[in-house]
Amino acid sequence: MDKRVRVRFAPSPTGPLNIGGLRTALYDYLFARKHGGDFILRIEDTDKNREVPGTEDYIMQALEWVGIRPDEYPGVGGDKEEKYGPYRQSERKDIYLKYALQLVDEGHAYYAFDSSEEIDAMRKEEEEKGNTGAKYNHATRDRMKNSLTLDPKQIEELKNKGENVVIRLKMPVGQEIKFTDIVRDSVSFQTSLLDDKVMIKADGMPTYHLANIVDDHLMEISHVIRGEEWLSSTAHHIYMYQCLGWVPPQFAHLSLLLKPVGKGKLSKRDSATFGFPVFPLNWFNEDGSLQFEGFKEYGFIPEALINFLAFLGWNPGTEQEIFSKEELIQAFSLDKVVKSGARFDIEKAKWFNQQYLIAMSNAEIAALISSDFSNVQQDTLEAFCGLMKERVDNLNEFASKGYFFFEKPKDWDQKTIRKKYKVENDIHFKAMAEALKNLNSFEQEEIQNVIKGYITEHELGFGNILAIYRIALTGTMKGPDIFATMELLGKEVSLIRLQDGLRLFKEFQKEENA
Repeated sequence: MDKRVRVRFAPSPTGPLNIGGLRTALYDYLFARKHGGDFILRIEDTDKNREVPGTEDYIMQALEWVGIRPDEYPGVGGDKEEKYGPYRQSERKDIYLKYALQLVDEGHAYYAFDSSEEIDAMRKEEEEKGNTGAKYNHATRDRMKNSLTLDPKQIEELKNKGENVVIRLKMPVGQEIKFTDIVRDSVSFQTSLLDDKVMIKADGMPTYHLANIVDDHLMEISHVIRGEEWLSSTAHHIYMYQCLGWVPPQFAHLSLLLKPVGKGKLSKRDSATFGFPVFPLNWFNEDGSLQFEGFKEYGFIPEALINFLAFLGWNPGTEQEIFSKEELIQAFSLDKVVKSGARFDIEKAKWFNQQYLIAMSNAEIAALISSDFSNVQQDTLEAFCGLMKERVDNLNEFASKGYFFFEKPKDWDQKTIRKKYKVENDIHFKAMAEALKNLNSFEQEEIQNVIKGYITEHELGFGNILAIYRIALTGTMKGPDIFATMELLGKEVSLIRLQDGLRLFKEFQKEENA
């Protein structure tokens, strides 16, 4: 590329960064790294009424957790901050007004003084005429209160009064605005169908439409990668670039993330509806209570989440699915981003997470879950991780599914007990227990030889005997190899649980027969 690649992720601090925003940040990051460019975080905080405290910190923590740290961001621009910063739009207020006034002076924009009630009345009047969805544009601006309809004296009086003073972009009539979108190819809009966007609000702050093009120009952004919800506004942005005599960046509008059912945009409410997170980290209410669970707290490995997100709208064109971050950087390209919406499949996300867990060393996993097992020795914890990592899909399941390694079962699979337990087999269980008690080495292979050898010698059913062993030791039919489980539990615990289990199973049978 002739121009240095500079991309920006520009969230508004109006709430926690959702998973769709994180995907946009990821694509920005991958694209910048692929081309040896810069990845900038810009906080678009021009809407102070909707700003939510703590959001900016949350955004930084989320990016840090997944490992896509920006090169330039508020407070950390390095030697580039003097040229491109500051990186919060609220700290650049005076910059925007300069360009808005330039557009007014050159006839591309105008002052408007209408109240919200007057604008509502205009729209209602249009609806009564059958014109639904009326806009403030060439068709209506001539009867509104603005610098195009008022004389100079009235304009100055209203400007000095300072109420409802905004600056609007004056969209031309009968023109076609065309541009090439990297994802969507050729895109065109008829200017007559577009509204006159507000560029400077009554409080003096810019709207997104003005601020983002000024910042993208001054920060020398080469590519704008953002969600498709901004596609319809891009015509306004292209027109402003033309009016200011600037060359616009290249655009790439990403498809929506869809609900698991495949219809409708994924939203924060889906977290409660479908029972999975849609935010990278936990988000709390003002009183400290949990409002939304995050993928981190759900038990995800950040690298797995990144791998999963990369595939939500991008296809490398190969059969490979597991990519390290470096492999993603090398393989990623915007021309392989798909146009259609991507269904958010939480089961696929869990599959990615499980693959990463399986590939990790036992020691790496132990370090991540050690707080849940503070009283467990390191070597035992690592062995436990080795037995469980192919049977869980998130970090929290090590504790929830493997708790029986460190405490008595909380419940027993009574359906299996009713089906498999026979009191006449107690004599065999006792005999096997005695043989196990006499083992000098209580290791998996030796345990297996004793039990399987006894079952074979006495022509017992493997299914009946081993099922009861598993239920007595763990309470469930799910879990690692029963002989490996016994080795980790140890001889004493295994024999005590077998003894206690047989006593309980006999009681269950009595209750069933009563």
